[in-house]
Amino acid sequence: MGLFTMSVPCPAALSELIAFFESLPEGERRENLIELASQAEKHAPKPGEAFDLDDVRHDPECTDKVGVHLRLENGTLAHFALSFGPKVQTLTRALGVVLCRGLNGCTLDDVQAIREDFVPRIIGAELVRLRSQTVYYVLRRMKEAAAKLAGKGESAGVSSDALMMAQPS
Repeated sequence: MGLFTMSVPCPAALSELIAFFESLPEGERRENLIELASQAEKHAPKPGEAFDLDDVRHDPECTDKVGVHLRLENGTLAHFALSFGPKVQTLTRALGVVLCRGLNGCTLDDVQAIREDFVPRIIGAELVRLRSQTVYYVLRRMKEAAAKLAGKGESAGVSSDALMMAQPS
C-alpha cells in the first residue's frame, strides 16, 4: 500500500475509519463491512425524530429505496440518518454506516467537498471493481442532500420532484 492523500481535507472521523480499513487484510475487511451493515438500523431515523430534509427514493442503480435524512445541528453541522429498504445490499448498508459515522458533525460544505477516492481504501479494489455501479451511490445521495439543504439543490442534480417526506414505518 502506497501513501495516498486526499486533495480535499477529510473529516477526522472518516480518516480514522479509512485508516482502520486500510490496516486490515482483505478477509477481515469484508468481515468488518458485513458487521457494519448489520448496524445500519442504528443509523436510521428514530420515531418522532425531525429532519430538515428527507429524501427517500428508489433509484435505478440501487435494489430498493434508500432514504437520506439530514438536519443541521447548532445551525451548521450535518446530522445524517439513513433508511434502507429490505432489498438494499450489504455493501451499500455498510458504506452508509461508514458515511454516517464519518460525516456526522461536518459542515454542509465539508460534506459536499468529500471526494469519492476514499471508497476503495475502505472496501478494497476488488469490491469496487465488482460493484462499480453502486459503491458511490450513498455518498452521492448524501452530498446531494447537503447541497439541497445548503440551497444548491438544482446544481447538484437534486430536483424538488425527487424529494419526498419519509413515511413512518
